[in-house]
Amino acid sequence: MSIETTKLELMHLLLQTQKESILKKLKSVFDEEQVDWWSEMSKNEQEEIKTGLEQADQGEYIPNETVLKRFDKWH
Repeated sequence: MSIETTKLELMHLLLQTQKESILKKLKSVFDEEQVDWWSEMSKNEQEEIKTGLEQADQGEYIPNETVLKRFDKWH
């Protein structure tokens, strides 16, 4: 059975059920499987993002329009 078929079957079952207990169980499975992308990053990557956010807060950034114009010749 393909993953797409399984998804469709689960969607059908989900839409048909009126049992709140089943819905809560399914929700808890998804909550447990949720990965925090921040914790998946290296410390170096986290520091680079923090630095970038601090620079942006201080107005030290290049507007998106300027960047797009700079790279427009490759489009």
